[in-house]
Amino acid sequence: MNRSCVNCLKTMMIHLNFLCWLCGAFVVAFGEFQMMHSRFASLVTTFWPIYPANTLVVTGTIVTCVCYVGVLGGMKENRCMLISFFTLLFILMLVELAMACVFLVYSREIDTYFEKDLMRSLEIYRNSSPEGNKTIKEDFDAVQHLFRCCGVHGVADWKGNVPVSCCIKDPCNTHIQTNWEEGCLLKLRNWFARNYLSTGAGVVTMFIIQFICLCITIPIFCHFRQRGLGYQ
Repeated sequence: MNRSCVNCLKTMMIHLNFLCWLCGAFVVAFGEFQMMHSRFASLVTTFWPIYPANTLVVTGTIVTCVCYVGVLGGMKENRCMLISFFTLLFILMLVELAMACVFLVYSREIDTYFEKDLMRSLEIYRNSSPEGNKTIKEDFDAVQHLFRCCGVHGVADWKGNVPVSCCIKDPCNTHIQTNWEEGCLLKLRNWFARNYLSTGAGVVTMFIIQFICLCITIPIFCHFRQRGLGYQ
């Protein structure tokens, strides 16, 4: 392979890795924003490791680090860094594929855990004293107010002790108040699905970029190996 082709591939790889690095940095920032402003994490403790905000932060951090190594390796024509980049990128792509398979295969189990966590949070809320478990209470109230729902499956989950956040319109906090009848489980599940759909679209885009970078790295590495470059 002549030098001009290698330079073209190297430039393309650097630009693609830089683009992927920017995407990763944006994903981290967006995940941090969601973590600071989201009010649902305390209600789904079992679901926490695959919570959208956590997934975004972890994935984005790994992508930025790997792509940074790729950019430096391409600019410096350092074979050791290119080997590290190739290995890390290959492992990252395998992890992304494995995560996609887990979500597809165990989607029903995830839904079951999601429902159990919400029911557990509701029971804690319902059985707590007025001053106890404020975080869960505030988060559950925020969910019911934001999604215009009541309970997990419906208003009957509260067994007569219905919080004010279920009230549809004033006057509230009275013996007889009009409450939302629809449960929060379906609405929250749809909200998570929309979040994971947008997150999945971003991951697929980055996966395509990563695959192109992986393919480009092989001929560049072979060329540097023939020339004996990259040990510095």
